[in-house]
Amino acid sequence: MTVEAAETGETRRVTRRPKGIRPTRGYRVFQAVNAVILTAVVIVTLYPFVNIVARSLSDEAYIIAGRVNLVPRGFNLTTYKLVMSDALFWTNYRNTVVYTVVATVISIVLTTCYAYVLSKPRLKGRGALVGIAVFTMFFSGGLIPNYVLITSLGMKNTIWAVVVPNAINVFNLLVMKAFFESLPEELEEAAAVDGLNTYGTLLRIVLPLSKAIIATMVLFYAVSFWNSWFTAFLYLDQQEMFPVTVYLRNLIAGATGAQSAGGVAESDAVQAAATLQAVTIVLTTLPILAVYPFIQRYFVSGVMLGAVKG
Repeated sequence: MTVEAAETGETRRVTRRPKGIRPTRGYRVFQAVNAVILTAVVIVTLYPFVNIVARSLSDEAYIIAGRVNLVPRGFNLTTYKLVMSDALFWTNYRNTVVYTVVATVISIVLTTCYAYVLSKPRLKGRGALVGIAVFTMFFSGGLIPNYVLITSLGMKNTIWAVVVPNAINVFNLLVMKAFFESLPEELEEAAAVDGLNTYGTLLRIVLPLSKAIIATMVLFYAVSFWNSWFTAFLYLDQQEMFPVTVYLRNLIAGATGAQSAGGVAESDAVQAAATLQAVTIVLTTLPILAVYPFIQRYFVSGVMLGAVKG
């Protein structure tokens, strides 16, 4: 829109910029309600974790009295000292890192290959392969048959007993399959024209376009293996091979038993019994919290890309 304006005897053309579209009243109300709801979700999410941190740093008497909320009471580091002064703790912590890294790499490789194969409609027997994968989501061989199988394969008391049995998560497999199906077929056709075989297409075309979904799967698998303890508790007998989750589980059991013994228990053990669960959660959660910000930007886009087709 233009107007004519006279200034100092000269005519100048003034251009007015169109005003932006003003949000409607309903949209403003939606924004306000959305902000309130998201703020409430953040508070509800953070409150338990802050409370756990406060409990891990508080004195036993305040915890028993129920006086610890968001701020530590009777600040002490007794339990942290008990746990972190043990050389076995650091050995088991190193084991957890090794198990998580190895298991995540194996899981990503197997899940990616399986999902890429299942994403091809022309594959013969595709329906049977999908059915086999989905079947395992609802039915399993049972605890005793799995234990007998792992033992008969000579995997007991080895790293493979921890990283192999749960190498493929069917939910993650289906998400990756949906993502690969959403990629344009023309890309692979062009790669075939250029002389790439199936493996070359996967490595040089598909995977570079799949960074978001791969980062998401890495997060899913890493968190799962980091928090896992029952598999190691079942198949490992040597303390030097335990992950830190099993170490802390045994520590909780020992401290709880010491507390129930009453006057026989030492004061440090009684103190640990009241705060050990909180310390356990803090120590096992911090590494994941440290890694998450680096791959958080891929998280939402990876899940949405694998879930939405169009």
